[in-house]
Amino acid sequence: MANHTHKILIVDDEEDILEFLSYNLNKEGYQVFTAADGNTAITLAKKELPHLILLDVMMPGIDGIETCRELRSLPGLQDVIIAFLTARSEDYSHIAGFDAGADDYINKPIKPRVLVSRIQALLRRTTAVKKDSDFLQLGNLRINRERYLVIKDNIEITLPRKEFELIYLLASKPGKVFTREEILIKIWGYDVVVGDRTIDVHIRKLREKIGEDYIRTVKGVGYKFEF
Repeated sequence: MANHTHKILIVDDEEDILEFLSYNLNKEGYQVFTAADGNTAITLAKKELPHLILLDVMMPGIDGIETCRELRSLPGLQDVIIAFLTARSEDYSHIAGFDAGADDYINKPIKPRVLVSRIQALLRRTTAVKKDSDFLQLGNLRINRERYLVIKDNIEITLPRKEFELIYLLASKPGKVFTREEILIKIWGYDVVVGDRTIDVHIRKLREKIGEDYIRTVKGVGYKFEF
């Protein structure tokens, strides 16, 4: 049974989808709230401060992308997990969603057991990372921000500044897909002109140093950290 303190907000303009998702998540013990449009979702999210939001992309009026962008700008909701519900597989809609602040995608239709498994995995992210001001602890990996150091299985791995900033960014939100554009802006900034090849080289070097298992390529979109 799930932790009943976890609140989930489901946003979709199709009533049968809302009922299907609500039924299966309520059955698992989650507190579930529903909204049929973006504006209602924003109002409800401000009031309830959910742990996770399932958000349909294609909605009349304010669509899922714009709703996500608005949610991310609100106090108390910057760190909420947002997963888009989508029947679309085009790369451009995924990129637009990630750029708006989404953490992940769940494709419709989805089987109940798969849905519950995905929700559990998404919510684990909120408790998986131990943080303080100086380090991240992710399983057998400890990332020391102050010393630009990664410690894996008690072995210290010293990284150049940009490689460290890249691994720290990805590891700060395990499972979240960071687009290439987002990585370029956050690591290199607007003033430095670098190409996609620069990211690829840094990722390759990180994999050589810390192992192949942590950084996953999301084809056509970017990278994410898993452990």
